[in-house]
Amino acid sequence: MPFQPQGNATSEHSILGWCQPGPSNHPHPEKSMSAALHLLHKPVYVADQNGNVLALSSARLLPEGGPATPGALPLIGFVPPCLPENLGNSDFCRELGIRYPYLGGSMAKGISSVAMVSELGKAGMLGFFGAAGLSLPEVEAAIDRLSRGTFPYGCNLIHSPHEPELEQALVELYLRKGVRLIEASAFLKLTLPLVRYRVRGIHRQPDGTIATPNRIIAKVSREELATRFFAPPPEVFLRELLANGEITAEQAELASRIPMAQEITAEADSGGHTDNRPANALFPTIASLASRMETEHGYDLKLRVGLGGGISTPAAAASAFVMGAAYVMTGSINQACVESGTSDEVRAMLAETRQADVTMAPSADMFEMGVNVQVLKRGTMFPMRAAKLYEIYRACPSLEEIPAAEREKLEKTIFRSPLEEIWKTTRDYFLQRAPQQVTRAEQDPKHRMALVFRWYLGQAAHWSKDGDPTRKIDYQIWCGPAMGSFNEWVGGSFLEDPTRRTIVTVAFNILFGAALLTRAHFLRCQGIPIPRDIPQMKPFELAQIKEYLSGESARS
Repeated sequence: MPFQPQGNATSEHSILGWCQPGPSNHPHPEKSMSAALHLLHKPVYVADQNGNVLALSSARLLPEGGPATPGALPLIGFVPPCLPENLGNSDFCRELGIRYPYLGGSMAKGISSVAMVSELGKAGMLGFFGAAGLSLPEVEAAIDRLSRGTFPYGCNLIHSPHEPELEQALVELYLRKGVRLIEASAFLKLTLPLVRYRVRGIHRQPDGTIATPNRIIAKVSREELATRFFAPPPEVFLRELLANGEITAEQAELASRIPMAQEITAEADSGGHTDNRPANALFPTIASLASRMETEHGYDLKLRVGLGGGISTPAAAASAFVMGAAYVMTGSINQACVESGTSDEVRAMLAETRQADVTMAPSADMFEMGVNVQVLKRGTMFPMRAAKLYEIYRACPSLEEIPAAEREKLEKTIFRSPLEEIWKTTRDYFLQRAPQQVTRAEQDPKHRMALVFRWYLGQAAHWSKDGDPTRKIDYQIWCGPAMGSFNEWVGGSFLEDPTRRTIVTVAFNILFGAALLTRAHFLRCQGIPIPRDIPQMKPFELAQIKEYLSGESARS
């Protein structure tokens, strides 16, 4: 049965052929073109009936040459089915054992929590546990919990230029626990532990193909870094692993034929470590690089590129997939979900965030290098205070040479304790974690100052994660402008309430909406107006989306 008329057909529409409307599969006629498009699993036949546009859920195409039966209508458009699982790269999903091309990126200190990773995995998606900033026992406990599930998952490995021993220890833990997938983030260059992880267990299969048990998905925002990850492991590292007896000569030879990372997430303007790159400029560049390097190295596998940073609405996800993204990766918006490993106070602050409410501030892990991270500025003085510390670090050679008035202000407002007391606490911490840092600090006053200032930066992330009410003004909350875009989209819906933001509901709304927008744009390509309500579509309850995806809503 045809849908109700939606707009007027004109002579501008080309007639593609003729069709015979099929019998309705439902007890009631549909109400609009919009309703037809929502049934993602069904095609839409767009016909002209006396100048009115009809959306048909079923139709029989007639032989070329005109109507052959009474009731035949000219066909002026066609929209194919488009399910969320088909938006990205199907081979990528199959290889990782997931259904949907949707990844939850890692957020440090367990903010991308076991609960979050588990919920995504059980829903047919993939999450990365945020191992950065946690102790090895904490990471091991998280792996043990995740490994008890039957879903795929990954863990984060963040570059630690000032603590290479930590990076090495984390890789050893991953290898020992059988973690087969890691997200490599914030890397400025390739390192021996990263190469060691990638090539461990490499072998040739009976059919001649090269098998690499360990997979790396690298998150980068610069072309030169993408080049390194898409290239084979550096020969200098392979020689070192060979000399140490960690790989055989055959494995070294096989390793020279594989990329360090088969997939790269092009990280656009995001929370945390970011270069603030625009997605529509960054992604095509990295995708072009992937194609070029695949040919250059003669790989037997496909290099793929996903997109992260700014993915917080159906329109953003649809745009990524139209550009050719193998998958999309979300970050900032996940932190606002109830499963994240942060505090209710932070979730409430994120729910009030707008796009202009973020800024750059010095990072704790790369403070001395002048590296910044993107954080929330609304409701917190952390960005300003962190910038002040970096300014003093650049100007003063040691804690003792900070001007007296400035030092008094620091101790009263930022540290709330004498700097010498902060150094004692910091010293005790590093004696347990990385003793060489203490040795260096006792010989280099500038380094001692850096460690003291990094105490504030590191604690600011803990205060926010733990919801410390006495330190709310100092919360460090990693956040990108995508958070503001998300809040604009969900405004006036049930997801405006932060207590109702579950990770799977958010994910399915983004995927469902992206598929719906993709379908709608088929109409535009054929000169047929898109229904007005679709671009402004608000989120659905999860049960409603599942009904649409299963086809049940068509029978309601």
